[in-house]
Amino acid sequence: MDGIEIITLTPENIGKYGVCGYKDVQKHVELQRKIEWMKKYQPLGLTIKVLVIEGGGTQGMIEYIPGKYAHRPVNAENYIFIHCLFVGFKKEFKEQGFATLLLSECISDAKKKGFKGVAVVTRKGSFMADNMIFIKNGFEIVDKALPDFELCALKFDETIANPAFLPIALQSSSSDKDMVIYRSAQCPYSVKNVNAIMESAYSMNIPVKLVEIDDAEKAQNVPCPFGAFCISYNGKIIAHHPISNTRFLNIMKSMKSF
Repeated sequence: MDGIEIITLTPENIGKYGVCGYKDVQKHVELQRKIEWMKKYQPLGLTIKVLVIEGGGTQGMIEYIPGKYAHRPVNAENYIFIHCLFVGFKKEFKEQGFATLLLSECISDAKKKGFKGVAVVTRKGSFMADNMIFIKNGFEIVDKALPDFELCALKFDETIANPAFLPIALQSSSSDKDMVIYRSAQCPYSVKNVNAIMESAYSMNIPVKLVEIDDAEKAQNVPCPFGAFCISYNGKIIAHHPISNTRFLNIMKSMKSF
């Protein structure tokens, strides 16, 4: 398509194009953490591509990795696993077929590398693509997890097993009774607001522990299908994705915790 370029990100060029809205390597701790995470996983097959539009800048991104290293609690051996897919920081660039364009890049790459399919966790709302774009492109829902997560797959070989959520993702609970915040550098948004949330918890005399998810094995043992971030309290997941401190306070008020 004229005026559109798809560029593969590297730790060296990520500051030029940005990821998840972050571009300033010197200023944004979120981006610094992401770059260090990229350096670890790119040799293992991590791929991040951005869609750049002439006159519009970066308006889309897809991130995928061999399922063995997925930062979600899934069993996705033999699959390429999509962490993120989004388009249109500006409204005029939405619903232009860009998501399908990026998805096609991933599917083509998976076939070239000999994988048996592509998998992704979807959810309606913030932080994750819903299943519509994937269903439109031939994916099927193969598993579900509470409260409203779906695991979708596109299989190139019908003889292989479907990917599946790991048991810990299906429990919708945690064995931790204190408050625990899990976060991974895979998601840049996992940095923002965490310090404020921890300070709020301390002000309510609630012990809180921060768990840094620094490898795929830990991510696959997070008690939430999002994998890269969650907050558990008294054995219950109270946030399934990054939230603001205001949202955290509202959740705690609704639980009548103070």
